Amino acid sequence: MEKSRVLIIGVTGNLGHHLAKATLQFSHPAFALVRPSSFSDPHKSHKLHSLSNAGVTLLQGSLEDEESLMAAVKQVDVVICAVSAKQVLLQKLLVQVIKKSGCIKRFIPSEFGLDPDKTRISDMDYNFYKQKSEIRRFVEAHGIPYTYISCNFYMSYLLPQLVQPGLKVPPRDKVTIFGDGNTKGVFVKESDVAEFTIRTLDDPQTLNKVLYLRPPGNVYSMNELVELWESKIGEKLEKKIKETPYPDNMEMIFIYSAFVKGDQTYFDIESSGGLDGTKLYPEQNFTTISEYLDTLL
Repeated sequence: MEKSRVLIIGVTGNLGHHLAKATLQFSHPAFALVRPSSFSDPHKSHKLHSLSNAGVTLLQGSLEDEESLMAAVKQVDVVICAVSAKQVLLQKLLVQVIKKSGCIKRFIPSEFGLDPDKTRISDMDYNFYKQKSEIRRFVEAHGIPYTYISCNFYMSYLLPQLVQPGLKVPPRDKVTIFGDGNTKGVFVKESDVAEFTIRTLDDPQTLNKVLYLRPPGNVYSMNELVELWESKIGEKLEKKIKETPYPDNMEMIFIYSAFVKGDQTYFDIESSGGLDGTKLYPEQNFTTISEYLDTLL
């Protein structure tokens, strides 16, 4: 079967870069829509040069330029958006262009976190998840074929400091446990998320579905994380149980959502109408939390 041609928007970001590399890894023709200003940014231009040399076709344009969007969309079969949260609503023009083009068989919008329709913190997250839900409804209203990827936390977020706000490395003396410490969260490595995403592109069973990633070695409560870290460093940490008040910053909001409210794991995937992505491709290996923590020793 001929591989889908893939357009990725946001390749200079962390996940976007991994998505581009995974697209090539699975032999899909890869295109990237890149803002002209990115070529003059030393860090971004280095990434773009690397991707271009690897075989990614770079196209100049932006989510705010309909002409460049249409020119890019007409060259591909699948569009993946991996822009930052502050650009989420800019996807509306892209959806309209996809609808008008009539050539896209799948759109994967910029989500790649908690399911925005399942979170229960809408009154405190500064519309972070509301805007992602808004894009879902916009996609569905336009009849665009989609796949939503819900991978929960990236391993590079919160896990490097063992979910301790203000720290840059895991603690070696004392640790704060939020809530009762028994509610489980999920962490998945960005490169694994990217590989999984590309595997879904030509799979009919993932069309118009929400795909959840909960690999068994990646679902831990705070108590379990601390116990695992203690076993690796050979020391016991002094534990402080903290009743989490109304969170006042995004980091604490995300911790509250995952480890107090349980927004990542409180619902059963199948009965909610989604698919457990972890079971779809048994050949894919996911980096476990234990393996990741080994790199922090």
